[in-house]
Amino acid sequence: MSKLIMDVESWNSDWGKLSESNMRKRLEDEGFRVVTYTYSPGTYFSEHSHTVDKKDTVLSGKFKMTALGKKFILGPGDMLLVPAGTAHTAEVIGDDPVISLDATKY
Repeated sequence: MSKLIMDVESWNSDWGKLSESNMRKRLEDEGFRVVTYTYSPGTYFSEHSHTVDKKDTVLSGKFKMTALGKKFILGPGDMLLVPAGTAHTAEVIGDDPVISLDATKY
């Protein structure tokens, strides 16, 4: 069995200007269903998992996620694929809200 690897993917300028519509199109082209959320400073999601693959993305603000014993800091344009069944936490860090495109694959 191969070891699960998670890594932050950053927005590529070849995909156009970072915007909600461009990021949504990119995620939908990858087969994800997308919902936009705004999380207030201090928002914390305790350890949980999902039954589907999920890609957490950030349009603005900073999101700290932990999974597989690693910490990931996501800023504007960053995306993190969280495979189905992977236990993880998420937290808004800093004083700014996080605008996130929550992408799930069914």
